Amino acid sequence: MAELDIGKHCQIDSCNLKDFLPFVCDSCSGVFCLEHRSREAHSCPEEPVKRESQTTGGPKSYPCSFEDCKGKELLPVICPQCERHFCLSHRHQDDHKCEKLEVQKPRMAATKELVQKIVASKDGSKNKGRRGAKNSATAAKVALMKLKLHAAGDKGLPQTERTYFQVYLPKESKDSSQPMFFCSKWSVGKVVDYAASLASLKNNNNVLTAKKLRLCHPQTGEALRMDDTLLSLLAHPEAPLYNGGNVILEYLDNECTGLEDVSDYVTQS
Repeated sequence: MAELDIGKHCQIDSCNLKDFLPFVCDSCSGVFCLEHRSREAHSCPEEPVKRESQTTGGPKSYPCSFEDCKGKELLPVICPQCERHFCLSHRHQDDHKCEKLEVQKPRMAATKELVQKIVASKDGSKNKGRRGAKNSATAAKVALMKLKLHAAGDKGLPQTERTYFQVYLPKESKDSSQPMFFCSKWSVGKVVDYAASLASLKNNNNVLTAKKLRLCHPQTGEALRMDDTLLSLLAHPEAPLYNGGNVILEYLDNECTGLEDVSDYVTQS
């Protein structure tokens, strides 16, 4: 499936950040990111247009099109899909319930039906069935529905770039696990740092002699390479991770390459 090419790059050469809902300067018509949207931030060469409109009601503003929202912006914030104006709080498609948001309703309905069938077919061997399901792509798809309801993460990430995991925390943590989501383009190292921040874990990965917080595979216990990306791990041919599956965070010695027994973590839930 081809990736959607949405958004534009900031015209500031030193920035060039791609914003999915870029800002258009109504003076020079340039395209900029959130940081450079003001005339001062991008050193706008043009004089502000329609200054005379201030005499008939003040400077022009752009009201948010989202229902019951009274927010306004001095610069246009336009959704590239439905082409309507929104405030900063509602500029993302999922925030303003965009009519052109690609929500795959049939697939979600099919997933819901699959969940119901799996629940109905469960027998008394709860632990055995549960462990087997956790290690399959099918179980990950089922779990993904629940994770999306409760997972913590950067709400500014586009839906198409989000990868959800049930993150099992170090044994010394007060909580056994937390649902989280990350950008699929992130490296494992960035995922570890972000997860540690969400779970308020001590992170001494920059201290040479300290134990390192590592992300481990839920089946093999192998400590994942810090420079690998989630995309590459999701597509791994032999031992892939699954969107909606599990990962394990644990403190390991520098020489340690993984966990000895992953069941100490995943059977706690």
